[in-house]
Amino acid sequence: MTARQLLDALADATVIDLGRPMRNGMAQSPNHPPFRHCLDRRHGDKVRNDGGSAAADLLTTGCHVGTHVDALAHVSHDGRLHGGVDAFEAQSEGVFHSLGIHELPPFVGRGIMLDIPALLGVAVCEPGYEITVSDLEAAEAAQSTPIGGGDAVLIRSGWGAHFDTAEHYRGTSSGVPGVGEAGATWLADRGVALAGADTIAFECLPAGAGHALLPAHRVLLVEAGINIIEALDLEGISASGMHEFMFVLGHLSIYGATGAPARPLAIA
Repeated sequence: MTARQLLDALADATVIDLGRPMRNGMAQSPNHPPFRHCLDRRHGDKVRNDGGSAAADLLTTGCHVGTHVDALAHVSHDGRLHGGVDAFEAQSEGVFHSLGIHELPPFVGRGIMLDIPALLGVAVCEPGYEITVSDLEAAEAAQSTPIGGGDAVLIRSGWGAHFDTAEHYRGTSSGVPGVGEAGATWLADRGVALAGADTIAFECLPAGAGHALLPAHRVLLVEAGINIIEALDLEGISASGMHEFMFVLGHLSIYGATGAPARPLAIA
């Protein structure tokens, strides 16, 4: 297909942005440095001879803030990263030459959104609710969206509706819905390329437990080598009724980093 044919095919497509705007004070995990943005230079600070002026910004951010994707270097288990790589040796130079986010290429492929609240007949899954394998299979069947190898699978819990209320979204005391170890294993067994969710840590966080245990991260990142996308905005795509789409994931290619901000798109 030529570039012109591809553009013609997409002429009437709907594009939904699944990423969240990054702003000071946005909800994030307390385990990571916050996003900070400031106007470093203002109009009028410097004025050219012709009267022109420019404003410019400064930002600092953790790599796991806002909508972002985890690198395989992000999580280890018993001192080992994916593929048995020694985590301590891999980080010895202060950068992950292997398994860093720079190794994840941009993704363009089939995406599936499993809408769990729609399946359960609720607006939002209960705090701390573990999305079961039965839930995942029932959503897959109800939507007529069979998951295949190489797909990107995004799981909506509805919790993303709380994103603008940081303390609620973190769910430290209440818990946060998501898949557990069994759900992560189910995704890995399906051979998905990417797994994502609308929550702060992708997986189920029981009430009061915080990030003490993250078995789904172990299964996906360490054992299966599947990158995880977190803090997706899936409310718009749910409202549209779109469950199957072309998924485009572009992220900052930060050499050796454990993750990076991302701007995912759904196109159909």
